[in-house]
Amino acid sequence: MSFGLVNIPIKMYAAVDRRPVTFHLLHEKDKSPIEYKRWCSKGDHEVPWNEVVKGVDIGDGTYYVFTKSELTKLKPKRSDVFEVVEFVDGGGVGRILTDQHYYIGPDKSGLKSFFLLREILRRTGKVAIGSFVMREREYAAVVEPYGPTMLLTTLNFEDEVRSVEDMEGLKEAPELKKAELELAEQLIKKMTVKRLDISRFHDTYSEKLKQALEKRDLEHLVAVTEEVKATPEENLIDALKASLEG
Repeated sequence: MSFGLVNIPIKMYAAVDRRPVTFHLLHEKDKSPIEYKRWCSKGDHEVPWNEVVKGVDIGDGTYYVFTKSELTKLKPKRSDVFEVVEFVDGGGVGRILTDQHYYIGPDKSGLKSFFLLREILRRTGKVAIGSFVMREREYAAVVEPYGPTMLLTTLNFEDEVRSVEDMEGLKEAPELKKAELELAEQLIKKMTVKRLDISRFHDTYSEKLKQALEKRDLEHLVAVTEEVKATPEENLIDALKASLEG
């Protein structure tokens, strides 16, 4: 990592370890795995790898085919450097921009420049914004203090974030009554906690699947889905009052 004339040797570690139960598609009759083949839709035959090329649909079913040399020229130059280009306040990065998380640590023990950057970010409340190349793709990212280390979070680019302009139901906001606002505010205060306890939440579907695999019994996987109906506007105040009393 580099900012200004300061270079900090670092290592990156995946911060999230997802372990969902993975399903495989099988033939119901004999339970054999389903295989996918590279099938030519026009020639009605399987295509070997040496005849496969990469193309982009440019409309009307027309494809522009890139050669391997063209793709090689277009790929970003390999770089092992995360280059910091600016610093912003910690709240200056919208949550919708954040993507994957990585821990970053010093390349060797006691590296003073690493701990200097971590401490100055902590004291100033700033985060570092920069870019780097990983697996032949360029990323924008934010670096911030995280406990004894720092956290690097890759960012979505502007054209990857969908607009909310075309969402239904947002054109005209209904008038909110004073009593509704006051009761809703009281309910939020009642339900507010100092810190999120993520241990309260679980991926119950994955947990039940793992239990079923251990017991080889799917009976307890039966679940009843309940349709959630919107609270009628005329009953909104009553529902808020009942929530406060509960």
